Order: sequence, then C-alpha cells, then structure tokens
Amino acid sequence: MARLVYSMIASLDGYVADADGRFDWAEPAEDVHRAVNELEAQIGTYLYGRRMYEVMSVWQDMPGIELASEVEQDYAGIWTSADKVVYSTTLASVSTPRTRLERTFDSRAVRAYVSMLDRDVSIGGPTLASHALREGMVDDIHMFAVPVLVGGGTSCWASGGRIGLDLCSERRFSDGTVLLHYRARR
Repeated sequence: MARLVYSMIASLDGYVADADGRFDWAEPAEDVHRAVNELEAQIGTYLYGRRMYEVMSVWQDMPGIELASEVEQDYAGIWTSADKVVYSTTLASVSTPRTRLERTFDSRAVRAYVSMLDRDVSIGGPTLASHALREGMVDDIHMFAVPVLVGGGTSCWASGGRIGLDLCSERRFSDGTVLLHYRARR
C-alpha cells in the first residue's frame, strides 16, 4: 500500500518561501538534489495545489534541459513520468500530460485513492499539505532544512494543530543542509 508523503525544502526557521515570495535560497546543491531524486523516484503521484503545480510544471518542457546537469535531467524524467492531481478552484485547465484537475480536496476520496496505489503519493505545498496534516493522512515527512534564516514568509507548517512525529533518520549534506525524515504518530 502506498504512503502519503509531505516533502519540502525549507529554511531552518521553517519557510518554503521568504516574505517576498522568493525561494532562490533553496536551490539545492548537487548532493542534495541527488537525495531529492532518490526520494522522488519512489513517488508515483503528486498532489498539488495551484501555486505548487505552477512552480513545478516547468519541469515538463524545461527549455535547455538537455544542457542541464545530469541530476536536473534525472529529476525532469522523474517528474514527467509521475501522475499529478491538481486541486484548484481557479485553474481553468492543466497544461501537463498525466495530470487531472480536481476542484476540492476530499480527504475520504484521497485516502481511498492512496490506498489503492502501489507507489507512494507526494502532497506538495504547505497549503494543500495542511489539509492532509489536519486530517491525519500524512504518513511521512521529509524536510530538507537549508542553513538559512529568512525571518518570515510561507510556513511549511500551516497545519493549524499539533502532530506528534517520530524521527526516522537524518542526513547531512556538503552545504549544511540536513534531511530530516519523520513518521507521523497514529
């Protein structure tokens, strides 16, 4: 049975974007990107809100990808080969293959969908993830904590409630980034 996974790259103070909406400080070093690829290779489906989908959809037909690093090319292949579900009331349509649009996040429908899959499902973006976190649906959390404090912005923890976590593993990288893998307590 598939697991529902929330993964993010965040500042040490817990933001995925700073107060200006920028996340250039989160560009992963090559060894971090390889670790991201290792985790993402396990994912069969991505669940996104509109904003995260718009950010990630550049991987579909990224100009110059053939000139990009091997690790970026690998990520593009991982992303394009996965299914995507976008939850949005404002998007008229989706622009990438293997993608469907849903108007509402129905936790029962998502639970049923995840339970029938054999590859893990990733929920991306703090707004959408907050719904799944509140409902107790998230099984694993992978946080790449970047060694920077941005002081405000979009929090990766918009859950609005207390969630107990057990640390499963940690991994350090050359640039000071630390991958923390937690499992949600049931």
